[in-house]
Amino acid sequence: MKKSGKKKTHVPFRLNMLFFIVFILFSVLILRLGMVQIVYGDDYKREIERTEDVTVNNPVPRGKMYDRNGKVIVDNTPLNAITYTRQAGADTEEMLKTAEKLAKLIHMDTKKVTERDKKDFWIMHHEEAAKKKITKAETKLYEEKKITDKELYNKQLSRITQKELNTITEDQMQVLAIYREFSSGYALTPQVVKNKDVSDKEFAVVSENLEKLPGVETTTDWDRKYPFGSPLQTILGKVTSSEEGLPSEQLDYFLASDYSRNDRVGKSYIEQEYEDVLHGQKAKVKNVTDKAGNVIHSQKVSDGQRGKDLVLTIDMELQTAVEKIIEQELKDKKHNYSDTQLLERAFVVMMDPNTGEILTMAGKDYKKDEKTGKYKMNDFALGNLSTSYAMGSAVKGATVLTGYKTGVLTPGQRILDARMKIKGTKDKGSWQTMGVIDDLTALKRSSNVYMFKTAIAIGKGNYVPGQSLDVDTAAFSTLRDSYSQFGLGVRTGIDLPNEQNGFKGTGDGPGLLMDLSIGQYDTYTPLQLVQYVSTIANGGSRLQPHLVKEIREPIDDNGKMGPVVEEMAPTVLNRLDMKPEWIDRVQEGFRQVMQDPRGTAASGFIDAEYKPAGKTGTAEAFYDGPKRSQFKEPPQTMNITLVSYAPYNNPEIAMAVVVPWAYQSSEGHHMNLDIGRKAYDAYFKLKKERSEKESNESASEDVNNQSGQNE
Repeated sequence: MKKSGKKKTHVPFRLNMLFFIVFILFSVLILRLGMVQIVYGDDYKREIERTEDVTVNNPVPRGKMYDRNGKVIVDNTPLNAITYTRQAGADTEEMLKTAEKLAKLIHMDTKKVTERDKKDFWIMHHEEAAKKKITKAETKLYEEKKITDKELYNKQLSRITQKELNTITEDQMQVLAIYREFSSGYALTPQVVKNKDVSDKEFAVVSENLEKLPGVETTTDWDRKYPFGSPLQTILGKVTSSEEGLPSEQLDYFLASDYSRNDRVGKSYIEQEYEDVLHGQKAKVKNVTDKAGNVIHSQKVSDGQRGKDLVLTIDMELQTAVEKIIEQELKDKKHNYSDTQLLERAFVVMMDPNTGEILTMAGKDYKKDEKTGKYKMNDFALGNLSTSYAMGSAVKGATVLTGYKTGVLTPGQRILDARMKIKGTKDKGSWQTMGVIDDLTALKRSSNVYMFKTAIAIGKGNYVPGQSLDVDTAAFSTLRDSYSQFGLGVRTGIDLPNEQNGFKGTGDGPGLLMDLSIGQYDTYTPLQLVQYVSTIANGGSRLQPHLVKEIREPIDDNGKMGPVVEEMAPTVLNRLDMKPEWIDRVQEGFRQVMQDPRGTAASGFIDAEYKPAGKTGTAEAFYDGPKRSQFKEPPQTMNITLVSYAPYNNPEIAMAVVVPWAYQSSEGHHMNLDIGRKAYDAYFKLKKERSEKESNESASEDVNNQSGQNE
């Protein structure tokens, strides 16, 4: 019997399970897409249309500098400027197009365009020709990543010929000069394209076409201006240009301090030392950009404020007067005296010995210009702290006081000044034999032997004519440590960078110890010399010299100087560990130097009404200046110096005069005394004139007030 019925299709359980899993996954996917579109759709749309706020700091003019009497020394002069702000997404083609348009409106100086700039520009305009400069083998190496993009590009650059570069036209050079400035800037940071010699016409026509020049703006820039001209130039310092921007060695510091890479900053001396004060508070602009980096709109956050002003301790009338004195003396002695072939510089520092305020820091360098063959006078005020010399007998005040302090010398002690004969060495002596003298006469007449025997006693030596001499080498440290308490051989602490210490001799023989005691071994700076004499003048306080007197807010709308932010108080670095009567004794010796008929400076100062005190110096030295390469051996020369203060009984001004390499013969001119006398005369003349003017103005004001009351 035959079975009947249909076969049942049978779907395996595992296949059903697979279909079920696929169904679940699709359901989850649909649910997820729904959530993305419905729940998070607006969020993702906002992300796509996201904008970003970028705050840009725009520089402001630097603070001004005034002298102690309110006269402007360093100012800002406004400049028309054309700038370019590169948007984050700007490409080379876009920048080139803008540069081409701008080149039709302004004229650029193309001297700064380098050969590398030209080669880059040529490649941009000759892509096919540039490609042919790469061989197939080099292309293959590049594709195999065996050479880098940079290496390939450098090969192209090296193969561009001068003939090809010469095809760049003058019009293209104008475009290149502009493009060069465009590309050197940073995204969303204004870059100066031109700020020198921007004519009114250029400024106007660019302003009228700003809509066609994306990223270009017209604005007002600034440059440093010096109303007094060259005086103090080397001390005031320099500011970087917009091209230099931040110094590479301080880049991280400035960037961390909210500077932009192309900001101008002080790069030397006062401008550098007081950068934090002078640079001001930048104007802030918030640029709103889209995701592509395009600026949608800008919003001013703050106007900013130019830098604070510095009031210097310098008296510019006195400064200019002293500079003229140095110039006249250099010319006179250089051209009218013999043996002055090496004379080329001189320095004067004048300081208030009671406060440390520098009233004058003058230095001049007078030498032939190699190109013209004519003599030229250059500012070298910087040399007062950056160069050092053997100063000679000017340091004898410190030697005598060291003798008192160590107990080897007592005030009034008498010593025989006669030539000293030490076995195996040349005789040593004073400029003339003086016989038995005391400490005052030793200072007044500048006895070397008195200082020699004091130094030998400090070194526990025993001088016997004609025999060898041994001293304890610790005496070198004893003398130098004592000298440093006056400021000799150590930094003075002046508010300027790069101050020099001077140089210490490296030998330790007895003859060298004797030389050290008369200022003919170690070297000191003119600034150290004025700190030293000020320490004696004020009774034993070593004051820190400073050039900034006050920091003030910028000038107000009425043209008046702003309120004082900070006033620099006198700073005592140390007090001499010496009895007041010892210092009084040396002060009397210094008075006799200039006011006793037998004093070494009496010829220049005995008739001075302001009654100065001081000490002269003459040092036998070897020339170590810029011409030293001309000589097989450095020639011997004389440095002449003067330290002084006035009036002797109530010091208000201290002075150091240094004339290195003054002459080569044993006797020459007295330029140190001539400069010192004229500088003092200038100071006291100005003081008198100002006092009379103030009295007349006061009297006139009293008359006007009385007249008003009568009415």
